[in-house]
Amino acid sequence: MIKGFFEHFNYPTYIVIPLAIAKIAGVVMILWRKSQWLTEWAYAGFFFDLVLATAAHQEAGHGLGLSAMAIPVLIISYFLGKQERPNNLDIPNQE
Repeated sequence: MIKGFFEHFNYPTYIVIPLAIAKIAGVVMILWRKSQWLTEWAYAGFFFDLVLATAAHQEAGHGLGLSAMAIPVLIISYFLGKQERPNNLDIPNQE
């Protein structure tokens, strides 16, 4: 079924497994939140994935779908999570 979706969008089917692994790793990094750098890249990866998915659906004539609606949810999640995450740049003086 997934292979059919990717073929419908003219994407190569060999990208399915690496994309799935990257999405799982992104969710783990966002929930783990031990590295601010990895968390930022995970959010960036999801943002790019959603933007490209929205463009693919538009190009295929599907109109705006869940991928377009997920972009504002991702942005809200990012900024709300940023308020909750400790800022790793605030290192106290070690004098």
